[in-house]
Amino acid sequence: MLIRRVGRGDEQAFAELYDIVAGPVLGIVARVVRDHAQAEDVARNVLLELWQKAPQFDEHNHRVLEWAMSIAHRRAVERVRFADAGERQNRAGQSELRWCFDEVVQTAMDRIEDDAVRRSLGELTDLQCRSLILAYYRGYTDREVSEALDKPVGTIKARMRDGLIRVRDTLDRQP
Repeated sequence: MLIRRVGRGDEQAFAELYDIVAGPVLGIVARVVRDHAQAEDVARNVLLELWQKAPQFDEHNHRVLEWAMSIAHRRAVERVRFADAGERQNRAGQSELRWCFDEVVQTAMDRIEDDAVRRSLGELTDLQCRSLILAYYRGYTDREVSEALDKPVGTIKARMRDGLIRVRDTLDRQP
């Protein structure tokens, strides 16, 4: 498995992992942070964290892309919260920022987000839903999704793009 090789310090394996996760990681971070330079910085830190934490990755409880996206989302939210807290601190004239990360609250937020994504998947066509599940929850490549669903790669990519747009729009409408 690729992540095991990364965990053993295999730089070529990390390059392969990078090719798989860098785009989605930057995408989710950019949506949360909304500043391209900061998003690139957070994404770079996430990829470094993946390299460092690869030896501890538990393949029985997680999929690599889900794990990467979870870290990316958490780090992006932390960056936004940190920036917001810094702005509040500057306005209030406080001299010291204290950042406290509440693991229980973050876990609950992650579960709420997961539930919202699952509900939004229910609003997709069968092909969109199956394509996204295979790609994002099972870690399939576009070609593997294409083979599994017996559809051309171009069709799969189009359905996944359309499905992601619908999921985003659905999530944007939720309170």
